[in-house]
Amino acid sequence: MASAPRTHAGAERAPIRIRLAATVAALAIVGAGTGLRAVASGDVAKYGGDALYCLLMFALVILVAPRVTPPTAAAVALAVSWGVEFLQLTGLPAHLSQQSTAARLVLGSTFNAPDLFWYAVGAATGWLVVHRMRP
Repeated sequence: MASAPRTHAGAERAPIRIRLAATVAALAIVGAGTGLRAVASGDVAKYGGDALYCLLMFALVILVAPRVTPPTAAAVALAVSWGVEFLQLTGLPAHLSQQSTAARLVLGSTFNAPDLFWYAVGAATGWLVVHRMRP
């Protein structure tokens, strides 16, 4: 008695589910960042925003590459966040931030060394959450 060939429908749908979850997470992170700025100020808003920025990068990495491992997604998100922070040493983001609100939101304007730590907190948070959620 021959059995029907097995399909990998579940495996084929996995990237779609992962992308959907990453999209929902990204939207929630943007909402959290907006909410944080609305209710907090000073260091809480600034450094919480830094962690959320890197966490958003983490979600976007997973959205683009749903099969990426959590450590790789965290490393890429951290590298991008640190890269943007170090780019601020050139003055280019400050110039672009004067021209565009979007550039100010994405690139910032002024280098601040403590931001590097808070980006690491955001990357580690993403890694931990996804690691615990995956079977």
